[in-house]
Amino acid sequence: MHLHQVRVYYEDTDAGGIVYYANYLKFMERARTEWLRGLGYEQDTLMEQSIAFVVKHVEMHNYAPARFNQLLSIETRVVELKGASMTFQQNIKNEQGVTLVSGNIKVACVDLAVMKPKRLPRTLLGEISRVI
Repeated sequence: MHLHQVRVYYEDTDAGGIVYYANYLKFMERARTEWLRGLGYEQDTLMEQSIAFVVKHVEMHNYAPARFNQLLSIETRVVELKGASMTFQQNIKNEQGVTLVSGNIKVACVDLAVMKPKRLPRTLLGEISRVI
């Protein structure tokens, strides 16, 4: 499991100081990027090789709101790994460890030149297999 923390800024909230629902998806995206970086892979370097990740499916459950200035922890784990896709299970928790949002996100690897599925690079597939 990978852990990434984000602080809720004013810009992340609505007029009532509650995080706007779409921003949870942004927080999860950042956590997946940091997870990938932690494996030693930068997305810009992969894009130079015509490799990108696109979200194919999202399932998100909201249990309780996050609020302005809270420090949130995003837990990220790969729960399914295939040749050209992976599914992440992510939980966003507050400082008390209460789960506010959970999500399952399926991400596909694509060849940017043709926007078609492409197998994950062998080295990356090996790194992910090692940590799940």
